[in-house]
Amino acid sequence: MGFFDKIKRAFTGEEAPEEVEVQEKYDKGLEKTRKTFGERMNELFANFRTVDEDFFEELEETLIGADVGFETAIKITEALRQEVKLRNAKKPAEIQNAIIEKLVELYEQEGIDEVNTLNIQEEGLTVILFVGVNGVGKTTSIGKLAHQYKTGGKKVLLAAADTFRAGAIDQLVVWGERAEVEVVRGKAGGDPAAVVYDAIEKAKEQQADILLVDTAGRLQNKVNLMNELEKIKRVIQRELPEAPHEILLVLDATTGQNAMVQAKQFKETSDVTGLVLTKLDGTAKGGIVLAIRNELHLPVKLVGLGEGIDDLEAFDPNDFVIGLFKGLLKEE
Repeated sequence: MGFFDKIKRAFTGEEAPEEVEVQEKYDKGLEKTRKTFGERMNELFANFRTVDEDFFEELEETLIGADVGFETAIKITEALRQEVKLRNAKKPAEIQNAIIEKLVELYEQEGIDEVNTLNIQEEGLTVILFVGVNGVGKTTSIGKLAHQYKTGGKKVLLAAADTFRAGAIDQLVVWGERAEVEVVRGKAGGDPAAVVYDAIEKAKEQQADILLVDTAGRLQNKVNLMNELEKIKRVIQRELPEAPHEILLVLDATTGQNAMVQAKQFKETSDVTGLVLTKLDGTAKGGIVLAIRNELHLPVKLVGLGEGIDDLEAFDPNDFVIGLFKGLLKEE
């Protein structure tokens, strides 16, 4: 069964019962994006009686406005030009379905060999570094992930390596208390790498399974940021040559194309292995996931689908696409 067939199966309510709970979270979390995308499509078709060159130009603008990314919008529009000729499609329903089908096809093609799961070691310590600018939900994501692993029976430690803001240390401590997980910290303004070293030593002593490291989120000076992250990595690798096992970049989905700019900058300065996309439930810009996959080729590994401590979900491409387009397929 093809990817698009699976999605059509979900549209008709044929999912297995065990798939339903997580799918419902995605459906709810992507409601604003889906509604906005549907409204954009309705507006597009209301303005055009014929599928001509003006229609395709407007479609391109509509897709760019839906945050699917510039390159993606051009690819979809080009593919659709051919498809409409091939199918001799004229009805709005046929064309809307073809647009969604092309978006899904491109999304699937770009995701071949993509690994969306976290690289958790079966034995020994797993070290995960979190990077990202201030205010994107980095510390919150760390706290929620710590809670998940602790609840799942893992021994978890947190390292407060964002030493430049006393507030960041305090915030991580609060999350540590909520998740009932110990936080290793130093003085505000201290050396982040020293905090990470202490955290690794403590993790070894306690035979911890997971160490989650919060880092500073300044982009004003990329050289400083890169040097700082490199120093942290050197300290980690001196103690654990295979670590860090993940470097996760946290992005705020509500910022749309700004998130793409941040991702490009961090990709240049650090070896990002995957993305955490926060506040997906609070935005109409969920199409950014399509842009990230098609243009950056960085896997999304975790998504924030709500405010609660249990609302950080492992990213599932199928659930995401179903949540994005469910209800938008038209009867032809």
